[in-house]
Amino acid sequence: MLIISLGLILLAAEGFTNGVEAVGRKFSLTQAVVGSILAAVGTALPETILPIVAIFFGTSHGVGKEIGVGAILGAPFMLSTVAFFLVGLSVAITAIRKLRKFKLNIEFESTRRDLLFFIVMYSLAIFVPMIAGRALAAPMALFLLAGYAFYVYLTARGESAEIEHMAGLHLHSYFQKFDIFKGNSPSLALIILQIVLTLAIMVSGAHLFVKNLEVISLRLGMSPLLFALILAPIATELPEKFNSVTWTLKGKDSLALGNITGAMVFQSTFPVSVGLLFTEWHITGTALLSAILSLLSAIILLSELLLHKRISPVTLLLGGFFYLFYIGTVIVHIVR
Repeated sequence: MLIISLGLILLAAEGFTNGVEAVGRKFSLTQAVVGSILAAVGTALPETILPIVAIFFGTSHGVGKEIGVGAILGAPFMLSTVAFFLVGLSVAITAIRKLRKFKLNIEFESTRRDLLFFIVMYSLAIFVPMIAGRALAAPMALFLLAGYAFYVYLTARGESAEIEHMAGLHLHSYFQKFDIFKGNSPSLALIILQIVLTLAIMVSGAHLFVKNLEVISLRLGMSPLLFALILAPIATELPEKFNSVTWTLKGKDSLALGNITGAMVFQSTFPVSVGLLFTEWHITGTALLSAILSLLSAIILLSELLLHKRISPVTLLLGGFFYLFYIGTVIVHIVR
């Protein structure tokens, strides 16, 4: 059932993202808006819905909230380590095959904005509650949501190139096989229908995933928070990883990296605000380590970008080192 529910989540995420991309194409939005906002939020929905379902509908005493917090922290960690690594690896592989140069072609301003917002927002969300306790939980949650709204405003108004690559609407292509629609362009109603249907499937799949994740973690005798921190994000981050690798292989680096960094900004604001409001949000041990490594990875990328006006694929490959370091620490923790 865990595998089935995961399949539902990933299939629905692909359909949802495709629908969101179709909206971007229909309204002639820039690639910064499509990559960092629409595609990022779309592909971030599985790992966003999962902790929300776990926190509010978890069946076991306290286990649901632990899984929720683990999934919330695990999402930016996987994005800033594994997802970065896969983009760097994709560039390396295509460069070795002489299909492209060993460098990333990204938009400086949008990438700088994404990384800066993530570092500031996530740092505040992690470290302020450690100092002030629950007293500032509600104000901090509101600040994070307002910060994301401001980020969307700046991204929408910022300079960016036109969309590099967009696929056709899946539902429209399916209907065309049966001669239901003759036009080449899907209607807005059909786009919205695909978005609503896939969102409903995603919510159902997330609910099923959380229930079975609780059962497995308890039977294995593992901490639900730790189990969710490692397993859930690997699974639910697959849409971002898949989209970014695909775009990188096609040379669409701005969309590839924007999909990841935009999702990082979203994950450090909306899901975290839910955690602040509805859980104890007591971040310590390996959970705290994951947050620190996420911030460190983003800080290294931002530093290189500001100093050299570029990001090297080698720097992205460092994400794999951070992930392996974390997994090694977790294994030592479990053995002890």
